[in-house]
Amino acid sequence: MAEPLPRAEPVAAVDIRIDDPRRPDVLALLTEHLQDMFATSPAESVHALDPDALVDPAITFLSARRNGELLGIGALKQLSPELAEIKSMRTRAAARGSGVAQDIVRRLLATAREAGIRRVSLETGTQDYFAPARRLYERLGFTSCGPFGDYSDDPHSAFLTIELAPDQP
Repeated sequence: MAEPLPRAEPVAAVDIRIDDPRRPDVLALLTEHLQDMFATSPAESVHALDPDALVDPAITFLSARRNGELLGIGALKQLSPELAEIKSMRTRAAARGSGVAQDIVRRLLATAREAGIRRVSLETGTQDYFAPARRLYERLGFTSCGPFGDYSDDPHSAFLTIELAPDQP
């Protein structure tokens, strides 16, 4: 008789919550994010926020953790009573492809909806490096749009937006 297969340990849930962008592990991920942005885009096309900017009261900063280990981050910046922008989306290399980024974006959209925001937009790069991010946003219902807020046309920037209905999940 064959021995039973060992039971797989249950995977701990991802905990997504408001966090401080100045925590050491978050700072390290933000530093990596900024370095990659400047390595892949011309300086004038880098719109990533530094940690000090992410503590602005108009910004909700989230981290995703499993058993306390940082997996990813994202922020929602309210631009007007009905418009917000997703900023500082980043997952650790080891967490890419695991659904963490999708979970963070969904939480950011839920946060926006709860605040009465009707539209969430974002800016990301047009280079191949940013293709996985663009695919993620498109899968979640974002569509191309023109520049918003203080942005202007830039061949290195892709602008995406999603309309939120109050009753969406």
